[in-house]
Amino acid sequence: MPTVEVNDLKDGDFLLDVREDDEWQAGHAEGALHIPISEFVARFGELTEAAPQDGRVHVICRSGGRSAQVAMYLVQQGVDAVNVDGGMQVWAAAGRPVVTDEGRPGFVL
Repeated sequence: MPTVEVNDLKDGDFLLDVREDDEWQAGHAEGALHIPISEFVARFGELTEAAPQDGRVHVICRSGGRSAQVAMYLVQQGVDAVNVDGGMQVWAAAGRPVVTDEGRPGFVL
C-alpha cells in the first residue's frame, strides 16, 4: 500500500477525508474533500469530478486504517492514490490546522 507521511504533504495537495460525518464536523483539514467510507462507492463520482486530472489523491482518516482501504480501492480503479500514514491524529500532532466547517479551530474525534 503506497503511503505518505503527513510532513511530506504540501499546501495544495488534494486530500480526501473518509471519516464519518461526526468526525468531520468535529474538525478536518481545510480544503479536504469529505466522502465518508460508508458512502464512498455510491459517491465515487464526486471524487472523480473533484480530484485533479493526473494528480495524486491523498486519503486520510483518523489513524490510517479506513483510508488504507479506500486508497487500495482507488489504486485498483487506476487512480494515483496514497494513504496518509497516521491519519488526522498525526496531522493534528504535527501542528497542521484542524478546522470546523465554520472555519473555527476543531479537534480530531
